[in-house]
Amino acid sequence: MERTSVDMVMNASPKRCFMVASDFERYPEWLPEVQQVVVLERDEAGRPCVVAFQVGAFGRSANYILNYDFKEAPDAFSWSQREGDITYALDGTYRFGETGDQTTTVHYELSVGLRIPIPGFVRRRAEGLIVDAALRDLKARVESLAS
Repeated sequence: MERTSVDMVMNASPKRCFMVASDFERYPEWLPEVQQVVVLERDEAGRPCVVAFQVGAFGRSANYILNYDFKEAPDAFSWSQREGDITYALDGTYRFGETGDQTTTVHYELSVGLRIPIPGFVRRRAEGLIVDAALRDLKARVESLAS
């Protein structure tokens, strides 16, 4: 399983980027592939730490549950898959680095393990598209809230 990563500069503070990226219950409002989000557990700070997702991608629906780790919050948070119907792994990290002048470099890493065999070049292409789209959508959401 390989990791795909992308960096993108966003015109917002690291705090705003963190708040939008970790507000999972609002994902269906701005991530077109996310159909439903259910928070199953929260940590002692009230942050969602176990979250169930239903997504639509590539003409089919997928369900998975992620465990979130906020030990580096608000500079970063990470996740690992607990359960999934078409994936056996869906692990990643968001990092938020202030670049000055109310801009932030957001670093996004993702590793995906599929239960269905797919040629490596197809999987890498799909991972790249997912990561690029996720950051573009996050940037649009974060910057629309900042204005």
